[in-house]
Amino acid sequence: MAELANVLRTWRDRVSPEAVGLPGGPDRRAPGLRREELAALAGLSVDYVVRLEQGRSTNPSPQVLGALTRALRLNQDERDHLYRAAGAAVPPALGVPQHITPGIQRIVDRLGDTPVSVYSAAWDPLLWNPLWSALLGDPSIYSGREANLVWRWFTADHSRVLYEEDARRAFARDLVADLHAASGRYPVDGQLAELIADLRRASPAFEELWGTSSVGRHVEGHKTIDNPTVGRVTLDCDVLAAPGTDMKIVVYTAVPGTTDAEKLQLLRVAGLQSFATES
Repeated sequence: MAELANVLRTWRDRVSPEAVGLPGGPDRRAPGLRREELAALAGLSVDYVVRLEQGRSTNPSPQVLGALTRALRLNQDERDHLYRAAGAAVPPALGVPQHITPGIQRIVDRLGDTPVSVYSAAWDPLLWNPLWSALLGDPSIYSGREANLVWRWFTADHSRVLYEEDARRAFARDLVADLHAASGRYPVDGQLAELIADLRRASPAFEELWGTSSVGRHVEGHKTIDNPTVGRVTLDCDVLAAPGTDMKIVVYTAVPGTTDAEKLQLLRVAGLQSFATES
């Protein structure tokens, strides 16, 4: 429990009294919270906090660790480290993250000349730029369950992406394996569980693939899109992980100097103008 004792002392010292609504002052000897202040914030006895910081108390309960996490204002990575240092199982995330961070928003904003979108771990579209809409169609025309990429793929796919049969089967396997992995990371997310249950009822193909229990991620591929403005265009599709959010940033790019790159450039002009007019 030496690591637990060390992080508790270190993290207590860095939390200012003002940050947790306590009075500060120049006569304080502790650089951060006093032990009695941490104990009060976490609902613990001062003696128990002392024993934890001295490594004399073992196996703190998940409830105690949760209270310390809140009192010390830990982020998710720090919380996970606290649980591991205490020899406890890291609690699962409560639900699929859907909050677009400022960093992700900046990424999308700065890739204005590239079709880019952001999906949740369950493949719900959260954000996209105008060039994405010009290339693949406006995601905002869908709502609720119909907006989910996996649902549309297995129940009523109207995608502009063209697939050879082998590529179609591979993409379907990737989607199901990806959703399987998400269900393991978010076991208490009711909406995700409902999506999976409905897919299993609505699609025999999904049910068959779900039964294989494959777990994985769809990360890249070459996609041919039948676009109404520029015709067929083949692009590289990469799925990037957004650190700390479990979101997917999907980016389409063309090899420079190719006909496909020229078509994408044309779409930036003609397609975006058309999309702006329709909007």
